[in-house]
Amino acid sequence: MASTEQLNAQRLFSVKDYVCLVTGGGTGIGLMATQALAANGAKVYITGRRWEVLENAAKTHTPGMGGQIIPVGPCDVTKKDDLEKLVSEISSKEKYLNLLVCNAGIAGPKAVPEGSEAKELKEKLWNNEDFESWNSTFNTNVSSVYFTTVAFLPLLQAGVETHGHRSASVIVISSMSGLMRNAQGHFAYNAAKGATVHLSKLMSAEFERTDIRVNSIAPGYFPSEMTAKASDERNKSALPEEKVQEKGHVPAQRAGHDEEMGQAVLFLTKNRYVNGEIIAVDGGVLNVVAGR
Repeated sequence: MASTEQLNAQRLFSVKDYVCLVTGGGTGIGLMATQALAANGAKVYITGRRWEVLENAAKTHTPGMGGQIIPVGPCDVTKKDDLEKLVSEISSKEKYLNLLVCNAGIAGPKAVPEGSEAKELKEKLWNNEDFESWNSTFNTNVSSVYFTTVAFLPLLQAGVETHGHRSASVIVISSMSGLMRNAQGHFAYNAAKGATVHLSKLMSAEFERTDIRVNSIAPGYFPSEMTAKASDERNKSALPEEKVQEKGHVPAQRAGHDEEMGQAVLFLTKNRYVNGEIIAVDGGVLNVVAGR
């Protein structure tokens, strides 16, 4: 039975002494997750393909509250050799991981299906997409999540042994796009994110025996290089309210805030009674757009 003092927010969501790894942690949602973890006491390793982006994220966002942001790599999570090097690098510094955030992803090809003439529809989709871009989208958004998680299973299980039952977990960043029937012109991306959602469920069940939890966050519109096409000198992106409002299907009428993503990350990191869940943080989009 918890005392009232034990239910203080700082105790509930403190990740002091946690060791975390965030892929794609230098920008966008990955950086939001990194900031939230570091601000609450965690040592957070971030990796990605662009070393200068990782260095800048660590330089401009490391908090003065005991947490740390440490760049490692660079690493292309679609390559086994890179993942093995990353495991070796982190293993040389740490005995365990408490949290792995699989965030790295790409948008893939875009072809908006318009009209009802099958011939025109075929030409639009056939000429603007190809097998190579679909394969790349799936490799980055799905396959890399699987192989990254598998690569770090031993370090995550060591985190369980260090911090107690079900204390280590994986958070997979999927997307509301993997839960809806509207392709939004992104057949490859939405199909891949649908696969990512199901992969998260598969891993949560199959890895149950290791005592490692696996959950997924399915974000809606959050500012990132994918949605805003750019970032500033602090690796931050902006997504104006009017850009979101013109989509016509966002009840919140704005993009998600960094704090809202941080709250979701901390919740899944600390709540040991949650496993195999897909948490949509989407401003209500899935209430008004057809889902599966």
